[in-house]
Amino acid sequence: MFKSLARLPIRFGNAFSPCKIQRNRQTFKYTLKYSSSATTERKRFYQDVSITQGEGGLFEINLDRRKLKTPGGKLFTVPNEALAIAVATEWDAQRETLKFYTMHLTTLCNTALDNPTERNKDQMISAALKFLETDTVCYRVDEPNGLVELQKNEWDPVLHWIENRYNVNIGSSSSILGPDIPEVTKDTFRQHLKSYNFWSLTGFEYVITQLKSVVLSFGMIDRLLSVEHAVLLSRLEEEYQIQTWGNVEWAHDYDMYELRARTAAGALFVHLCSESSTVKHKLLQD
Repeated sequence: MFKSLARLPIRFGNAFSPCKIQRNRQTFKYTLKYSSSATTERKRFYQDVSITQGEGGLFEINLDRRKLKTPGGKLFTVPNEALAIAVATEWDAQRETLKFYTMHLTTLCNTALDNPTERNKDQMISAALKFLETDTVCYRVDEPNGLVELQKNEWDPVLHWIENRYNVNIGSSSSILGPDIPEVTKDTFRQHLKSYNFWSLTGFEYVITQLKSVVLSFGMIDRLLSVEHAVLLSRLEEEYQIQTWGNVEWAHDYDMYELRARTAAGALFVHLCSESSTVKHKLLQD
């Protein structure tokens, strides 16, 4: 379907969860800017979407031959062809109205390019690993018995997998303080996360913030868990309460689908940025 993408623009037919980590006033202002652009809607102002390869081998997104830019005013460029196709498809999928809040890959690219919180890799990794101290999978309940058993049956296999996979100890606890995570465990995960480039790490941190779990995020990125399974495990207690007491169906379904969409986009972003050649080949075949 696509050919010579590095030399010729591709023509399609007929397009950001904002950063949630606010560390100072400057970050808050920048985050507010991202929030407003992500939650508003705008009438579609272009007909065609194309990609071209620019300087340094980077790929650009064009809307009717106008180059896309980030909220910070930078030229919107991505490191590989596969990611460019995915982002262009996101823009192409928009209809009469641009729903920016559905364009998760575009959001992640904007975040990587503008780096609104002005953090380096080490700071991003530290922020991501903070979730290990309050990891969803590590906090257990004492009652009711049904939920106790459900957490054990559903969470323990993933917890045992990650401990064996990375040769670490994590554990779980029903104490309000949670388990005492050994420093060597944190160091092991820190070294693993350092192997990702800045762009991939942006996606990885995004997945962790969605699932509120380092354990589930590692399991999904390593392909142990599907997106649907990881999201379900992250909402286990809520799902149990819904089965017991019922729910407002449309609200529950909406929240579930939104979380799946964000989590799936984050995982895809990680893989597109860290396995560009393999993913590009498969994407072009599909």
